[in-house]
Amino acid sequence: MPEEVLFKSESNQTREEIASYLRSVADKLEQGDAVTLKSGSESVTMEPPARPTFEVKAEREGPTDGSGKLSIEFELEWNENGHQEDGENGQLEIE
Repeated sequence: MPEEVLFKSESNQTREEIASYLRSVADKLEQGDAVTLKSGSESVTMEPPARPTFEVKAEREGPTDGSGKLSIEFELEWNENGHQEDGENGQLEIE
């Protein structure tokens, strides 16, 4: 299935700035509000359902000798038609 990128933003930010963005998204999710992403003249508004699939990944790209890139990815997924899929039931812990 082809992927269509609706919005993308990538920039270096301080940890505090990133935390502020994540808090804003968390507040919107908690309130049941839509999430609008804006950068320059581009914007997209998404309305996550009450129970989207929440995926968390830690990855290493490239060589394992310490010269690769590390990442933590947080992703919310849901079907546009509203049909809910069963996700894994493992309890996520963030320490």
